[in-house]
Amino acid sequence: MFLRRLFTSLSSLRLTVVCLALAMVLVLWGTLAQVELGLYRVQKDYFQSWFVFWQPVGTGWRIPVFPGGYLLGGVLLVNLLMAHVRYYRPAFKQLGIVLIHAGLVLLLVGQCASDLLSVESTLHLREGETKNYSELPHRVELAIVDTGDPRVDRVVAVPQGLLEQGGEIRNEALPFGVRVRRFVPNAALEERRPGDPRPAVASQGVGTRVVLHELPRASAPGARDVPAAVIELLDGGTSLGTWLVSEQVSEPQRFSHRGRTYTLTMRPQRAIKPYSLTLLEFRRQTYPGTDIPRAFSSRLRLDDPRTGEQRQVLIYMNHPLRHGGETYYQADYDADDRGTVLQVVRNPTWLTPYLGCGLVSIGLLFQCLRRLLEFTATRGTA
Repeated sequence: MFLRRLFTSLSSLRLTVVCLALAMVLVLWGTLAQVELGLYRVQKDYFQSWFVFWQPVGTGWRIPVFPGGYLLGGVLLVNLLMAHVRYYRPAFKQLGIVLIHAGLVLLLVGQCASDLLSVESTLHLREGETKNYSELPHRVELAIVDTGDPRVDRVVAVPQGLLEQGGEIRNEALPFGVRVRRFVPNAALEERRPGDPRPAVASQGVGTRVVLHELPRASAPGARDVPAAVIELLDGGTSLGTWLVSEQVSEPQRFSHRGRTYTLTMRPQRAIKPYSLTLLEFRRQTYPGTDIPRAFSSRLRLDDPRTGEQRQVLIYMNHPLRHGGETYYQADYDADDRGTVLQVVRNPTWLTPYLGCGLVSIGLLFQCLRRLLEFTATRGTA
């Protein structure tokens, strides 16, 4: 009895209407919240979450107050499948309904897979510069570089997720451990002047000369958080000192341990590629008599040692480069017209919206034609 009642509830049209109404409220609420939180935070907190949380001021509580995008999309998916099982009867005339439902399922599942699997990053190149990585604009990493070998640098990158968790981090490539004593999602550094009564942030490097201020999360369009962390290096039970790491520290901080030299740098998280791109030329065209860009393009050289491929490519508006499962779009440029900014998108599920919309369109066309033929046949026998 309980299972039958649950099945009836999950397959009901009433549940569909409720979910769609809640989704409309979520979209409106999230749109208004962009003014205060910014686009990136709203996407994560409202649409790419199970619940929307409310955090009372001055507390660490997170109270769920509204269903998030994942929960509403999951319930709609279950509702669609249950309704199909409840009402579907095998027959050729039901083919259109089957295709429409299959297309909607593919759209829902594809959107969830795209959120979980897709990665967007940026690649900034100056003319003549070569890179084999792009950078994630909203994530950082702590790069610990062993510079003892003059031929090659050995890099251990600690992603932001581990820094946020805190605790001690160890890697077999390092002869010491890293303990995160403090992580600040958005921070500003202020020079600590002689006689300043405020304590130093760290015992080594830049942290001995600055004061760390925690800032509200960035919300203005185009703005981004600048995280900072205070870390302690440990060799067994012996402390090697504490360091402040932040993107605002322009130069790598150096130290020596066991006869080797290391540097500490906080930088945007890198997505390493098995190939490299070199910017050969950037060109910008403007409307006559103005500085308004009419078109801009980047001519690059692609070198892929896996296949021996080496070729020149031209990227401009609506003409991206697709290589290695990634798509490179022309996004921005430097003010002096000597550098380019490319948006890099890796989305293994990019075909699902097209397939889903195609199935829905074919299903609707089938239903319309079937109804039209039935109506025509009825009129002919009247």
